[in-house]
Amino acid sequence: MTVTGDSPGIGIVGCGRIGQKRARSLGPARLVACADVVLERAEALAQTAPGAVATSQWQTLLERKDVDIVIVATTNDSLAPVTRAAVRAGKHVLVEKPAARSARELDTVIQVARESNVLVRVGFNHRYHPALRKAHELYEAGALGDMMLVRGRYGHGGRLGYEKEWRANPLLSGGGELIDQGVHLIDLARQFLGDFSEVTGFAQTCFWQMPVDDNAFMLLRTLRKQTAFLHVSCTEWKNLFSFEIYGRKAKLHCQGLGGSYGVERLAYYRMLPQMGPPETTIWEYPRGDDSWQVEFAEFLEDVRLARPPSASLSDARAALTIVESVYAESGYDHHP
Repeated sequence: MTVTGDSPGIGIVGCGRIGQKRARSLGPARLVACADVVLERAEALAQTAPGAVATSQWQTLLERKDVDIVIVATTNDSLAPVTRAAVRAGKHVLVEKPAARSARELDTVIQVARESNVLVRVGFNHRYHPALRKAHELYEAGALGDMMLVRGRYGHGGRLGYEKEWRANPLLSGGGELIDQGVHLIDLARQFLGDFSEVTGFAQTCFWQMPVDDNAFMLLRTLRKQTAFLHVSCTEWKNLFSFEIYGRKAKLHCQGLGGSYGVERLAYYRMLPQMGPPETTIWEYPRGDDSWQVEFAEFLEDVRLARPPSASLSDARAALTIVESVYAESGYDHHP
């Protein structure tokens, strides 16, 4: 499918918090249709864009000829089926992470996408935070030298009633904190180290009375023995994001995501020939999170150039495979 003109039509399926963020980040694209099982949510979002329509039936949205790109921002159980149907309808798709509840479920999307002439991007949004964009720029420029390891921590503290929300229902979510925030850390680690050949770890439920995990710990290694040590938690109490990237010549440390996670910043510690205290450069990004706009602008460019998206279904599958391995090692059986 090709998109004509500079203002493609966007349909959003799932009009909750993430769908609303996506709607505010469309750039030159036009929001033309909104779908949500709660019609009032779809109507509220449609009211933010002149001429946009609302429906409780996402299938109706896919039938519209003025919808060129579909954003799928539903609960995890609907990500794969809606994406499959959108691809079959000839629409380009941005589907939120984790893109499915399991690798097996995602494989049905991958097969349909291979048979189509449309593009599917997975919303690994954290790649586009300004500190992580700058970190990747330095990595690509060779500032770190040969890569050694990454260490990541990511967590929040939940809220009253958290154990009753959809993320605590394995049929809807496919898992707990590991499949929720964990896939972000896995995806970031793969950006800097590549594919992991060894996976070990465990997930556990420490605090919340729910059948899914609230903490997960991972130790991942590449064929070159580069290591990622990752921890995700929804018993953090004080929201935290910390991602450290170690090379033989320098270290990068990304902290904060804005808002309750604190000001986003990147520290670059460059080793000196005599070693000792490093040369230090720090960037801070206090103006807020523009990652949603940057990410979607890149997808619009993907569509314009007919180029494969950098955040792909294969990236989502690699992350889900690691998630499933850790769940299996921990005795969790969440996967459809």
